[in-house]
Parts: sequence; structure tokens; C-alpha cells
Amino acid sequence: MNNQNSPKPISKLALSGLVLSVAVIISALMSGVGYRLGWWRHPEAFSIFEWATYAGVVAVVISIIGVFKTRSQSQQRGLLPAIIGLVLSLPVISASLLFEYSATAYPQINDITTDTQDPPSFWDVPNPIEYPGESVAEIQLAAYPDLKPLALSVTQEKAFEKALEIVTNKGWEVIASDVDEGRIEAVDTSLLFGFKDEVVVRVAESDEGSIIDIRSRSRIGRIDRGANAKRIRDYLKTLKQTTASL
Repeated sequence: MNNQNSPKPISKLALSGLVLSVAVIISALMSGVGYRLGWWRHPEAFSIFEWATYAGVVAVVISIIGVFKTRSQSQQRGLLPAIIGLVLSLPVISASLLFEYSATAYPQINDITTDTQDPPSFWDVPNPIEYPGESVAEIQLAAYPDLKPLALSVTQEKAFEKALEIVTNKGWEVIASDVDEGRIEAVDTSLLFGFKDEVVVRVAESDEGSIIDIRSRSRIGRIDRGANAKRIRDYLKTLKQTTASL
């Protein structure tokens, strides 16, 4: 006799979408963790993340079908696993799309400074590199015309103190700090892959108080997807706000 109260069978599609989505998340995370641990180089890490994105698209399709298969009037259950599978894959796909978009939306340079004529120099970071020169300066000035030195009405010593404080508060690794030279060198590490971006802050005395210049460059790759310009803007904005009441 057919028991009408027996539970509906769970949808294999819903479960498959969930399992694949979990694998997508694990693979995306491992692409960065493996690079940090030295298991593979950054091209391999990017490739793993790329394939995780493709699998994420498949997981989304399967999960969407699973949602339709497990609606309240359907003969199968598993709506919640289908929805979870759908949600889990979306961040990886979104991150990949943003990554690809930013590669074309921003200029093909990776060394940005507020002073293209006399950029701050690196001395203490590993393998210090000189500013690329006029060709990069022209591209930067066209793409980021807002990046300029910050003039402050506080002394060089006080400006240096606040500049170093902000570097520390942002969690950057301080490589060098010399108040007499007005130079701070630091490294900012990205969250997932642990890529190292080098930053040098120059705090100089001026007639009105002090003037701040900053340079930020990516240690790996020929493009930065706008990361260095964003870092400079955020830093100078914070420094200006911090010293406004002094």
C-alpha cells in the first residue's frame, strides 16, 4: 500500500549543486593558501581560481535547476541545499568577474606616486626598484590626475608621527622608519593570495608645515588593477582627517 505520509526523496541535483559549490569555495581558498605556502607560483594559483570559477558557474546552473525541482509543489525535497549551493558559488564568480573587469578598466601600470617628477625612493625593501620614468608618469597623470602631494599645516615631526601611526594601524609591515630622513617604508599584503605591495611615504618640511608624498608599487605583475592608486587615496584621506584637528 502506498504511504502518502512517507517523506519525499531528496533531489540529487540539489545535493550535487551544494557539494560542487563547497568544492568551489575550497578550491578558491586553496589557490591563495597554496601560493602563500609555496606549493605553486602565482600563475598556477590564478589558474586554480579560474577553474574554480568555471566550476562555480556549473554549480549555479545545477543549483538553480535544483531550486525548481524542489519547490513546495514538487515531488522532491532539498530546496534549502539548492539555495545554499547557489549562494556559495556566487562570491567566487563575482570576484572573478571583478578581477577580469579591473584588468581592463585601469591602466597597465603597477607603480604609482604622488610626485612623478621626484618620486620617493625605496631603500630598505627587498630588491628596491627605481620609478619607471616618464612613460609611466604620463599614463598615471592621465588616469589618476587627483593623486597629488598632501600639504599639512603641522610640523614635519608631528606629520611623520601621524604618518607612521596610520601605517601601523592599517596593518602594513614597517620595513624602515627614519624621522630625520622623513621616510617610511612598508609592505601591504593582500588578503587571499598574500601578494606584497611596497609603499614608501616621504614627509618633508615646507613653509606652511609639511608635505607628504607617497609611492605604492606591486612587487609581482605588470598591472595592479587600480590597487595602488586606491591605497594612496585611502592613506592620504586618513592622514588628512587625522591631522585636521592638530
